[in-house]
Amino acid sequence: MTTDENSRSNVSLKERATRIRRYALRMGEVQGQGYIAQALGLADVLAVIYFHAARMRPEDPEWEGRDRVYLSMGHYAIALYAALIEAGILPENELETYGSDDSRMPMSGMAAYTPGMEITGGSLGHGLGIAVGGAMGLKRKKSDSWIINMLSDGELDEGSTWEAAMAATHHKLDNLIAVVDNNNQQADGASQEMLGTEPIHEKFAAFGWHVQRVDGNDIDAVVAAFNGAKAGEIAKPHVIICDTKMACGVPFLEAREKNHFLRVEPQEWAEAIKIIDEGRIS
Repeated sequence: MTTDENSRSNVSLKERATRIRRYALRMGEVQGQGYIAQALGLADVLAVIYFHAARMRPEDPEWEGRDRVYLSMGHYAIALYAALIEAGILPENELETYGSDDSRMPMSGMAAYTPGMEITGGSLGHGLGIAVGGAMGLKRKKSDSWIINMLSDGELDEGSTWEAAMAATHHKLDNLIAVVDNNNQQADGASQEMLGTEPIHEKFAAFGWHVQRVDGNDIDAVVAAFNGAKAGEIAKPHVIICDTKMACGVPFLEAREKNHFLRVEPQEWAEAIKIIDEGRIS
């Protein structure tokens, strides 16, 4: 971002992640339900992407020199909106419109509606293919911009994801970073029980990618991974596998056996926000 270096410090990133979690909870409260656990789990990664790794201008979301941040899993839109609000790309005063008619923040991400939403997320498994095309286009324009494509571990069940992974290697797309949110949760249960994809890192390596695997809720580790990918020393597409905890930061939501889609009682929203605020102080 075109901000001063102080805003990129790890202390600042922790606060950014806290604010992203808080915004997501406030949006969830508007509808009383949603993909809140994913937003809380991915908040640390989003803070690093938007306030450390990605080059962008909040006042000009379509600036040609920006790094493109793609959200393949459209149902994570609430997480991205929270990051876009924190980045100043979306105004906070639109938060209360989340999921309502004519809102710029529909429940599933749509590029035509939302500034900063680069692609429309729909059926899972399409995002990495779109990212490959975007990275090829940037190469042809001789641009030094990057594509950062976020996808879920559930998308690793899709054959199209692995076709795109092969294409990325074939075309030597070293300007592409795939970020896998590996939270081991799908609509029907644990991802590894639905279709085992482990060892994920070995699979990507076999496809010719530069692989890093980190604790996605450890900001320092995520920063180091992006620094390693963007150093420009490895002529391969990059993947950062982020092992994240669903609903991270709110213990009573973390403890729910199935939290892919959460319905939260009215009084629980205030409790969750209080826990996030208390964590900021500790």
